[in-house]
Amino acid sequence: MNKKYLAFAAATTAAAVALTGCVETKSDVEKESTTSPTGEKPVIEVLGMASQEQDLNIVRDQLVKNGFDVKLNIQPDFGSFSAQRDAGNYDVSLSSWTTVTGNPDYAVRGLFKTGGDYSNTADEQIDQLIDAASTLIGEEAKEKYAELEQALVFDKAYIAPLYISKKFQGIYSKEVNPDTVRLSKSRAQAWEAISFNDTAKNTAETLVLHQGISSLTSLDPIKGNDGSINTLNTNMYVRLVNLSDTDEVVSDGSLSYNYAISEDNQSYYFVLRDDINFAKVENNQAIDTKDLVSAEDVVFSLERAKDGSSVPDHRTYSIHENIDTVEIVTDITALESVQTADGGTVLDVLSKQLPATIAEVVENEADVDNAAGKYQIVKITTPTPFPQVLNYLAHQSGGIVSQAAVTAINTFDVESYDPNVHVAYGDQTTVTEGATYANHLAASGPYVLVQKNDYEAIFVKNPAYQAGTANEPKIDKISVRFIQDNDSALSALRNGEIHVLQAVPETKLDVVNGDENLTLKTADSNAVSYLLMNPKGRDVATSVDLRKAILYSINQDEFISYYQGNKKPAVSTVSPLVDTGLKLQADSAKVKEFLEAYQAAK
Repeated sequence: MNKKYLAFAAATTAAAVALTGCVETKSDVEKESTTSPTGEKPVIEVLGMASQEQDLNIVRDQLVKNGFDVKLNIQPDFGSFSAQRDAGNYDVSLSSWTTVTGNPDYAVRGLFKTGGDYSNTADEQIDQLIDAASTLIGEEAKEKYAELEQALVFDKAYIAPLYISKKFQGIYSKEVNPDTVRLSKSRAQAWEAISFNDTAKNTAETLVLHQGISSLTSLDPIKGNDGSINTLNTNMYVRLVNLSDTDEVVSDGSLSYNYAISEDNQSYYFVLRDDINFAKVENNQAIDTKDLVSAEDVVFSLERAKDGSSVPDHRTYSIHENIDTVEIVTDITALESVQTADGGTVLDVLSKQLPATIAEVVENEADVDNAAGKYQIVKITTPTPFPQVLNYLAHQSGGIVSQAAVTAINTFDVESYDPNVHVAYGDQTTVTEGATYANHLAASGPYVLVQKNDYEAIFVKNPAYQAGTANEPKIDKISVRFIQDNDSALSALRNGEIHVLQAVPETKLDVVNGDENLTLKTADSNAVSYLLMNPKGRDVATSVDLRKAILYSINQDEFISYYQGNKKPAVSTVSPLVDTGLKLQADSAKVKEFLEAYQAAK
């Protein structure tokens, strides 16, 4: 067991035992439930998935105890859940969000800002608070995010928070070296560092990983932002920067040697490596295209990322909307004249730890030669000071695609795009076993997807990814096994059928710890579970009193108790990133008060 986890477990065991008696059975709750003042109990339909059944049961019991009738709408999988959600068949849906960029703006912009990629909220006050908070740092940011949480949760009750999760990773350490398997707070699993214990197996054996979702949204990094593709696209496309395991923005393992920020926090400069080429697939093998991942590709990739109309069904536009311009620097004197916050120049910062001193900045890919001091440098500007732009560039949607490969496939007019007629770059049909289409992917990252079916997706090493460096991928071939049920995935881990289980259920930690073939790792996470109120067609959409009655019915201690202390209290999706000092306390008296107001207004 990880020593950090041992300490955590020791500290929480007593609290968990003390709280365990607080979780009531369904029969207990039914006996204690109260009736609303008019004698009519409001009916609340709670939507969720079968994998969330225990959380749904706890929510149901808490609502019943506070005077609601509850209808559970439990769907077997994410696709069915999404269909019910899109049809509006719920009052509250059990939702979750992981801030994979490590910054609070990402925790709210796409979810709650009007027009956000995943937003059902249209509230001018919320919009203004999100925008204002995004420009601030330190205590000023903390105060503004506290204002946002107050409005979002306590004043308007658009969501009801349940808990913050921790990360628990299981490794089949009989075969795989656990020291090479990273567990990051935010970023998706990094594959290139993983190694077998016997390093000779790295070229001879297949590393088997796990994912629950087999239907892939898109292998175009800007067209998907969900659990089906986040890890896959993170490992298929390199970015300008990465996140460390503790959410620091770093150049390690990225396309840049380093980066610099202007004193006014509106200009960001990146000096690019010249040891990464795009890989394509021929006969299920990765081929070095000899096409450098260049500044031209960076400009193309980020301009399409920030343009909501660049592709059909653009799902990550709001992440990059704060990019104003992306350009290639052509004048080295411009780097000498721009000051950084520490009093130096951009050129000073960019010149650190390079293969050779910057002698020349070049515009064209053909002129790049880092060993001779010839570098490409990309400059990104934002319309207002926005340091969080760096976190967004580390997101999988900031992955650099091949301008040549994408434009060769996306020849259709975006406005007239028809998925039944046109093939877009990244469509999973082009990599699905038996498909009539050719695999057209061009990977800038450490691995490229060769082929998939309903059972697994096969990736192979990009032969032209930082070869000879510490970031060169260790293992040649990776299989991502699709196993929807987490208990089945845990069984597969114990049997050595998969080598890493990225999400061990909190209720099964003892199983992993008790298996001599396995190693358990734990880390904090940015994952928050919450109830999302339906914004249309139901009473919860128009009655803030009804929403607040639901909010104050939620007792987070009962969730923490059930999970044996392995959850933490939450207020909003910002909670893992910024401690605003706000807390949600269950309060039956407030529930009664708000239900009376709701009934009186009917």
